[in-house]
Amino acid sequence: MKDFFISYTQADRAWAEWIAWQLEEAEYSVVIQAWDFLPGSNFVLEMHKAATAATHTIAVLSPDYLTALFTQSEWAAAFVQDPIGEKGTLLPVRVRSCEITGLLKAVEYIDLVGLSEAEARRTLLDWVKRERRKPKAAPEFPPAAGRAVSEKPNYPGSLPAIWNIPFHRNPNFTGREQLLADLRVALTKEKAAALTQPQAIHGLGGVGKTQLALEYAYSFAAEYGLVWWLRAEEAVTLATDYAGLAAPLDLPEKDAQDQAAIIRAVRQWLDHNTGWLLVFDNARQAQDLLSYLPQSGSGHVVITSRNPLWDGVASPLKVEVWPRAESIAFLIRRSGTKDEKAADAVAEALGDLPLALEQAGAYVKAVGSSLAHYLVLFREYRKVLLKEHQPLAYEATVGTTWEISFDKLKAEVPAAVDLLNALVFLAPEGIPRGLLAEGREHLPKTLAQALAQPLGMDLAIAGLVRYSLIEATNETLSLHRLVQLVTRDRMLPQAKKTWVTAVAKLMAQAFPFESNDVRFWPACEALLTHALAVAEHAQECGVALAQVSLLLNQTGIYLKSRAQYAKAEPLYRRALEIKEKISGPDHPDVATGLNNLAGLLRDQGQYAKAEPLCRRAFEIREKAYGPDHPDVATVLEGLSVLYDEMGQKTKAQDYAARASRIRAIPR
Repeated sequence: MKDFFISYTQADRAWAEWIAWQLEEAEYSVVIQAWDFLPGSNFVLEMHKAATAATHTIAVLSPDYLTALFTQSEWAAAFVQDPIGEKGTLLPVRVRSCEITGLLKAVEYIDLVGLSEAEARRTLLDWVKRERRKPKAAPEFPPAAGRAVSEKPNYPGSLPAIWNIPFHRNPNFTGREQLLADLRVALTKEKAAALTQPQAIHGLGGVGKTQLALEYAYSFAAEYGLVWWLRAEEAVTLATDYAGLAAPLDLPEKDAQDQAAIIRAVRQWLDHNTGWLLVFDNARQAQDLLSYLPQSGSGHVVITSRNPLWDGVASPLKVEVWPRAESIAFLIRRSGTKDEKAADAVAEALGDLPLALEQAGAYVKAVGSSLAHYLVLFREYRKVLLKEHQPLAYEATVGTTWEISFDKLKAEVPAAVDLLNALVFLAPEGIPRGLLAEGREHLPKTLAQALAQPLGMDLAIAGLVRYSLIEATNETLSLHRLVQLVTRDRMLPQAKKTWVTAVAKLMAQAFPFESNDVRFWPACEALLTHALAVAEHAQECGVALAQVSLLLNQTGIYLKSRAQYAKAEPLYRRALEIKEKISGPDHPDVATGLNNLAGLLRDQGQYAKAEPLCRRAFEIREKAYGPDHPDVATVLEGLSVLYDEMGQKTKAQDYAARASRIRAIPR
């Protein structure tokens, strides 16, 4: 039997190792994942063995520990063996501020938060009440089956001697445990090799790339003797920050006039030393970093970037938006409210984007309101809310973060901004890649010219991908709904009308007219959400109403053909309302809309509602075309079917006979 099994999350690994070291130094036996689980072993079985083979389980308490799923089974297994705490089977140790609830709240814990290293060591060992015997060597991460022990680990919470991180640790950092673990594994798995592959954290602005790098630096600070943050977006700040490392390293070149010479000296030092971490924050592209990345040594490099293209320079690590459950949990905790339904609605509106959720939670807490109230405000004042109220732990808001990207992209690839202006009036996901190029004659001239050639389309897409404003596959394009909102909100009213008119005309041409024909259903399905999205935007702006009415009618026909009556009916009604507005109540096109709606109601057995619509359609067409027109016959045939289904056989036969006479008239 071992004395202690240490249960922890990867975010608190430094604390777990420090505790393990103190216990083994005092001659206790310890089982800890970082030291004892060999590569290739079964994690679940190893955890089971460790938990059952130890007299005590130490739970390293932190916000991450309390929200992680796998840790619950570890401390619960110890709790059930000693529910009243008589044997001390479960020994919680709090290492970071957190609110302890549930069964754990009843278990007395040792608190190391805020203590110096000496105080923490004394408190820990006094608590376990055992004699001390010092081992021969201190622990180090095992490169393979064993663990080479060389020197004592730094006290968790203490910073390396050389450290320039410009931000405080984010107290509201949440989730991302798997990403932190993946990043740590990627940086350490090749420790025996000459150089560990740099890791490029990439994703949409506001998704939490810098926060992840920041949390990694603080979580594993004890593993490094040097941690250096580099502002990599601009060449000038990158060179300045990199050369600035020469002073704390006390290199002979630190006072040189030639900055390039200082940079070479810093890089040479990194090439010949270990135990360092460089963070290149907000890098634009791989080429910008080539002269700064060390070529040898065993230090670690983390890059954050909106650009996903890092082949040949770094291994990409994509950061996605939060899962909905995590968004809801964060909003509840951050805002101090308990309305999960409102949290879900806010998360939906904000597209689960961490920065936007942080802004929302911080706003609610600051003004003492509710998430439901925030949602109401967001719908009316989203432009202000997204651009203002910058969280303390972030450099910018959602609005200002993307504003910078828009401005730079406009200078680099103007057609990319034009393409984005068109995409924001479609549904955010699954936009057919060739849709805009095929209907480019309806688009503003600058974009139409760019899309006339495949290369122009590719360059525009590549520009948007480089800033993570869209995601592209061989078939489709997708973008975050908040990117769409912010892009639309920054448009002047006339520009917005111009773009939505163009996209509405393009979509009216693209959506199959024969939408009730099964052969066209795949195309209808691919375009359905985009047709409905642009129709809504155009109707709100009061433009391209003829195209909007057509789109609503054709999508309604498609949905009716697929027996989705509840979805089709409001589209038919909107199409009819718009047609009456732009053409007048007695226009023949209105009769078409009335006939379509009546047919839908008849198919659902709502005969009383369908009959007046059919009769009105008949009166409009008879007045417009005369009593013997084929279009009048069409309505009469509809009335015949309706009365037949209503059981009024005589009427049905009369209308059918009249329709037949009209059809028989030579044309």
